[in-house]
Parts: sequence; C-alpha cells; structure tokens
Amino acid sequence: MSRQPPFPPHERTPINDSLMTRESWKIFQIMAEFVEGFERLARIKPSVSIFGSARVAPDHPWYQLAEDTARLLSDAGFSVVSGGGPGIMEAANKGAHAGKSPSIGLNIQLPHEQAGNPYQDIALNFRHFFSRKVMFVKYASAYVVLPGGFGTLDELAEILTLVQTGKTQRIPIILVQSDYWQGLIDWLRDRMAGEGNIDPEDLNLFQVLDEPQAVVDAIFDHYERRGFEPSQAEREMLLDL
Repeated sequence: MSRQPPFPPHERTPINDSLMTRESWKIFQIMAEFVEGFERLARIKPSVSIFGSARVAPDHPWYQLAEDTARLLSDAGFSVVSGGGPGIMEAANKGAHAGKSPSIGLNIQLPHEQAGNPYQDIALNFRHFFSRKVMFVKYASAYVVLPGGFGTLDELAEILTLVQTGKTQRIPIILVQSDYWQGLIDWLRDRMAGEGNIDPEDLNLFQVLDEPQAVVDAIFDHYERRGFEPSQAEREMLLDL
C-alpha cells in the first residue's frame, strides 16, 4: 500500500514571512563570520590544523601526544589551529601557546562538550559549522588528525575530498596513532578502493605516523620538495577559498 504525503499540495501551510526574515538575516551572520575569520587569520600562515577528540582527559597519552606535536610545530614556525575546545583541541592549543608561534582556536558552541580552552592567542567564535570549516582549510599548510569521533572524521573526509578533487592544493594529511586508524585504513583499501569507489592512488593522499617529530619532519619534507605556493596546475583548478 502506497503512503500519502501528510498534506496535499493545495493544503500546505503558506510560507511565514517572519520566519523567512529570520532566515534571511542568517546570511548576514554567516557573512560576518567569514569577514572576521579572514581579517583575523590572514597573517597566520604557515599554519597547521590539528583535530582530535574533545573527550580525551589531560592525563591520557593522546593528550600529551597532541601537546608535544603542537609544541614542536609552533617552535618550527607553524601557527597551530584547533577547534578551541577541550581534549585534544586543548592539548594542541596548549602546546602551541607554549611555543614560538600563535595558537588559534576556532570555537563553536555545542550542547554537551564545547567550552573554550584558555590557551588561545587568537580565539574566534562560530555559530555555523560550514564557515568554521572554511577557516580550517583556507590557511592550512597541513592537517594533523589525532584520534577522535564523528567531528574528526568529518574534517578528515572534508580535506581528503578537497585535495582529491583539486579544490585545494595538495597538503600533508597526517593521521597520528596508527593503532587507532588501522581499521579505517584497511576498510578504505579493501572496501572503498576494492569496490572502485576511490582509486588506489587516493590512499596516498594521507600518511600515518606515531611520533611528534616524525609529523614535523613529514611536513618539512613535503614543502622542501615543492615549496609553499600552489603549482601552476593547482592554481588553474583551485577553488578560491
């Protein structure tokens, strides 16, 4: 038996003008987030965006791993960008704050776990995930992805898609803590690539490392080979983020 829509077309509720006005004003909120982000982050390059779980306690080994990695990157001249919250985000900001380069937090209000950490030299506050996502990508010279949940996977999938499709230049994408990521990597290779949904070469878009110094070395190795500016071929394809 076929199911009927809840309202026939001629009985659907008319558009509420006051609701449309509120929705239209959101455009200006979004514009304001972009403008503030561009103005305040324009001078942070080169930078590295670091991702990971908000639920990791300060005494967890992953917290220390993130802090040590961020400190090395900061001392090497990279600004460090995190989500601004607790857990691995806090560890990244804390390590960068103790180093020589700026510590940046892109904060967003969430119902359960997000509260800004105190280690941010530059703190931005977002209401919209997608404008925040642009800021993670726009100035990033590398992505460093530590263990995390859905949000971490979301950011990882975002940058892999942008690089794969040529909408941003090729940057190092580094998964940290090989034991955590191995099951996902096996699935990407055996199922996703195995079924032809990605090319096997797409698995080379990221690398897996375990030690903070190895992360820093991998980023330097990448840019020593090619420099920080996009290649001509990349310039012709890049989305102007």
